[in-house]
Amino acid sequence: NSRLFTEMAEMKTLDCFPENILIEILSYLNVRELVRNGRVCRRWKQLVKDQRLWRVVDLSTWKGVTSRVLWVLLRQYLGRGLRHLRLRGLLLSARGGAFLSEPWLQTLASKCPRLYKLTLLHTDLRGLACCSLLPPTLQVLELHGCEVPAGFFTQNAPVASDLERPVAAASNAQNKPPGSSSSSGIAIETLVLDNVPSFTNQHLQSLSSWGRLSRLELRDMIRVTAAGLRACAPPGLQALYNLKHLEMDTWSRQQMAALGLGEGWAGLEGLGLGGREVSPGLLCLSRLPDLRWLRLRSCRLTEMMVLRSCRTLKELRRLEFWQVEFVTESRRGGEMDGGGEREESEREKEESTENDPMPNLRRSLATLLPKCTVLFTQCTVTENVE
Repeated sequence: NSRLFTEMAEMKTLDCFPENILIEILSYLNVRELVRNGRVCRRWKQLVKDQRLWRVVDLSTWKGVTSRVLWVLLRQYLGRGLRHLRLRGLLLSARGGAFLSEPWLQTLASKCPRLYKLTLLHTDLRGLACCSLLPPTLQVLELHGCEVPAGFFTQNAPVASDLERPVAAASNAQNKPPGSSSSSGIAIETLVLDNVPSFTNQHLQSLSSWGRLSRLELRDMIRVTAAGLRACAPPGLQALYNLKHLEMDTWSRQQMAALGLGEGWAGLEGLGLGGREVSPGLLCLSRLPDLRWLRLRSCRLTEMMVLRSCRTLKELRRLEFWQVEFVTESRRGGEMDGGGEREESEREKEESTENDPMPNLRRSLATLLPKCTVLFTQCTVTENVE
């Protein structure tokens, strides 16, 4: 027993654990807790600085983050291991102001050459001249509730002139291999914009200088109109030639920006529509012959709306319904012809499940689009009785 107690007493300290186990334990701590644990002793300080702990850094929950804290973290902890950085700005804070400075971003790019994703929440970027000041290794940029200046998405010194660039981009779009370098110098491939009030049609059209941009997500962008989206569709002087995936969600007001797809979009393979952009977007699906992926979310649909909109999408391979309320029409029992419609309605109810709430729609889509996979996620069915 005494030997057992001795072994248990020795186990009270973490020094007996190998380094990999300690790193695994420390990985469950947030950034603030990591910094505090680094003050325990020299060994813990060394462990906390291990770059395996700083691959994904989320500072959005740290309410007291200031520019001074950012400099301390960058100088002492952030390094070559950093892949994804998530920051919350001061737009919703009583202090207000901007804390991302040009010198800090330059140091970030120098010390973290593998950073590929940057997520900013409620950050004031109006103190930065343009997005070229961001780390050049970024491939994914997410802006949630941020403010941007007028020329933020333009580049400083484009190589080709505005008249030559669209023609060159159009001719090279088919020949460029995935991941090839772009003349613009901006390597961002995915841009997510969520409730950025200052983002306008001019910002959207300036994205034409981003040679690698292939995925764009616009959520609650109240100043983006159908005309602005239409101007970005190929061919055009400000077209997004390399864009393959577009998502549009609007919840606050009826923007109907998705009507900008009405004249078609050559090369667009993926489209996501949510909220109040679904109905206008469905009207334009027939002009998107290259579409292979379609997702509809948080809206009300009928079986007839879906079938009419998708009947021309012969290249569609995946159709997703997320949190969709399907509305079905039915007559009262006395008005049905011999009870046939009632029997069909009852049979569909029996066949429906959580993963397949609309079996008739699924069968119709299987006949209409035999190569397409249909998925239902958290969908409901509402029956309207006439």
